[in-house]
Amino acid sequence: MNLLGILSDLVSIRSVNDPLRGERPSREAACYISDVLGEWGLEPRLLERDGYYTVYGELGGGRPRLLLLAHYDTVPAEPSEWSTNPFKTVVKDGRIYGRGVADDKGNAASLMLALRRLAEEGVSGVAYAFTGDEEVGGACGAGYVAEMLEREGRLPRYLVNADGHSMAVIVRRRSAFRVGVSVKPRRGKVRCSKILRREFRLSTVHPTRHAAYFLAGADSHPLIAASQFLRVNANYRLLDLRGRFLKSNVLPSSVEVHVCAEESGGEEREIDVNLERLIKAVVPLSRAPIPSLLYSDYGVSVTPNVYTFTGGEHVLQLDVRAFATVDLVERSLRDVLDNCLPEARLEVAGGGKWLYTPLDATIVRAALEVLEEVGERPLVVEGAGASDSRWFSVKGVEALDFGPRGGNVHGVDEYVELDSLLKLPEFYYRLARRLLRRGV
Repeated sequence: MNLLGILSDLVSIRSVNDPLRGERPSREAACYISDVLGEWGLEPRLLERDGYYTVYGELGGGRPRLLLLAHYDTVPAEPSEWSTNPFKTVVKDGRIYGRGVADDKGNAASLMLALRRLAEEGVSGVAYAFTGDEEVGGACGAGYVAEMLEREGRLPRYLVNADGHSMAVIVRRRSAFRVGVSVKPRRGKVRCSKILRREFRLSTVHPTRHAAYFLAGADSHPLIAASQFLRVNANYRLLDLRGRFLKSNVLPSSVEVHVCAEESGGEEREIDVNLERLIKAVVPLSRAPIPSLLYSDYGVSVTPNVYTFTGGEHVLQLDVRAFATVDLVERSLRDVLDNCLPEARLEVAGGGKWLYTPLDATIVRAALEVLEEVGERPLVVEGAGASDSRWFSVKGVEALDFGPRGGNVHGVDEYVELDSLLKLPEFYYRLARRLLRRGV
């Protein structure tokens, strides 16, 4: 089987993680990976935790020196927004389109081929894992593997996480926090004249809807724009809010507000005062002064990506990226709410783990050497999004993330550049051999 064939098979297997709609990957993708590796003579096994499946195996015995990691789950895709079927690969103009081709099924397929070659050469000291919950935090996949290996006293020295971008060595990633702000409805009456409908659309410099890549000042977030619209037009009262909301870490492509102009002689209408206050609070929430504990190219980002009415409450879900702790995030956001919406309930989850590998680490130097060998410019960067490396980095494992050039990750018409994808199996193979030669 070749790289494009494996990738095509993986994309055709729906392995979506969508907490908003209660969808998670079945065993199908994990079984496919396990079966293919088994046909090549490897001996993987399926690990299961809380309904999530991980393909795990080792080459040789003893303590692994290197762990190769990728994930097969994806974020949702709205087929009506795509120009192609998101669950079928399409090759066009040097690109491959499909949900997950860049994040992270192209990487997974490449890692499978690198493992085949390592196994054929009788290499030992390598562990591998393909997980199914990276898009929802990774606790039951990479987190479970890290916990298992630590408990057994078998943590590797190195981790190569095949979950990156731009053919760059990623050595830093901020923590990801999931934040919920909820408030009960409060009805009110206003007198209004004309009703207006206003739509706000997402605009980003970097073509992706992944929340971690949003950069305030360069990009325009539709819900933040809608909030500012209500704040600067005090005579417009909010009647309804709609949007293309997918997931807490996916930027909505558009948000629509229905408002009416308040006038003393107008028709009486009922509004939800607390919904209006919640949406107006979006601007200060997105600018909350959360302190950063470490240097980051991106600083701190707060994006409001999902609004729902659930359990009799208005619920706003925010994505926060920062080198910070839960306590720091909670205190900063609580301070905002105390000034804007004191009765709102705040919940903060996640965080506490990040990727931070020194530039002079052995794994970084080795990766840069291999990049030059495969004809790429040696480049070290910080990744905007979180990744499963954080489960190992905090335990003292030298870790990096890597992946192909592509675009529209978590967005419409996700693609990967074919020329960079074809280099990945060789890159992962050579990097593994080099790290194993350097010993523990």
